[in-house]
Amino acid sequence: MASSTPFSGPFPSPFPGPSPDQHPNLTDSYFLRSKAVVEQHGDIDVTYAVFMRRPVLSAPAMAIGWLEAMMAHRQMSVDINLCHPEGSWVGAGQPICYITGALSGLVDLETVFLQRIGAACVAAYNAHAMCSSLPKVSFLAMDARHCAGTDMAELMAYGASVGSKVAQRDDQALGFIGSSTDHTAHFFGATSGRGTMPHALIGYAGSTLDAAKLYRKTFPDQPLTVLIDYFGNEVTDALAVATEFSDMAAAGELSLRLDTHGGRYCEGLDVQASYAVLDRNKPQSIRAYRTDSELKSLIGTGVSAAAAWHLREQLDKHGFDKVKIVCSSGFGPEKCRVFALADAPVDLIGSGSFLPNQWSETYATADIIAYGDVSRVKKGREFLIP
Repeated sequence: MASSTPFSGPFPSPFPGPSPDQHPNLTDSYFLRSKAVVEQHGDIDVTYAVFMRRPVLSAPAMAIGWLEAMMAHRQMSVDINLCHPEGSWVGAGQPICYITGALSGLVDLETVFLQRIGAACVAAYNAHAMCSSLPKVSFLAMDARHCAGTDMAELMAYGASVGSKVAQRDDQALGFIGSSTDHTAHFFGATSGRGTMPHALIGYAGSTLDAAKLYRKTFPDQPLTVLIDYFGNEVTDALAVATEFSDMAAAGELSLRLDTHGGRYCEGLDVQASYAVLDRNKPQSIRAYRTDSELKSLIGTGVSAAAAWHLREQLDKHGFDKVKIVCSSGFGPEKCRVFALADAPVDLIGSGSFLPNQWSETYATADIIAYGDVSRVKKGREFLIP
């Protein structure tokens, strides 16, 4: 098998993952015991096949980078045959890569290696689907608050960046333009996190308009994105903010963010009004939905396609046609596909919903398929032998 040494991407710490000192406490104990047996009774070169049980996009850099760093620390060689390069589609059961090296050096690395490859590949797949569905919409990675620690946040941001780059290359999509945190911004080619105000700032200010004024006074040179759903007066507050900042609105430097609670309709909408606004703007979308959840994304409560069209209509009616609309709240692959059906007038989507929805889908597996020159694999996994 041909050797392929992959990535030297911008990892946020000197060691790309758990350090050699941390690692023994993080790996499965039976791997440590297997290592001891092999070291006492004779080492052998082995080849692992790494695969997943569902289709994904290959996003192996953070796993392979860590593995190579660990093997270099141990002063041991490793040969990696990357069957599916970063960003390529991988079918269920297809090996992403083959890894060859001494069993004593590799056996106890499996646990952390698999942690660092599976979830990133699923995140890449989801992010690609989102960006491809809405190629004219920019995305902001807002997954940090949903991640179980910074290590997971790095893996998810990396995965999203891989999926985004594929959509940018193949579909001319705008894709992900940044992250909500400084820590993961580099994955998207940025130097710092993006974002203006949470609901907490509006509650502090006492009104949406006052929060916008405070933000502008504090950050006079930054673009302004204003949340407009805190008080349930999305249209009223949107128009008040656009009127106050009319110069920014006219220059296309003002954005308004819909994050309406899923238990109520956007101001001015109900079921009938939601149907009506889509009928005026994209009537075929109502006939294209397939499930109840898709229908909710079209005309339901919360941030629906109808809500985006309703806000666009009201802004345009009052002369604010250059004000941008930002949406957030549950924008995974399905919701993005529905918004594409409705050609929803959205400029940017903030989302952490590229995170795997079912964690069991992220489980990666590594099986040894050769011991020295002898092909040998667990019964039922013969399909892994090339």
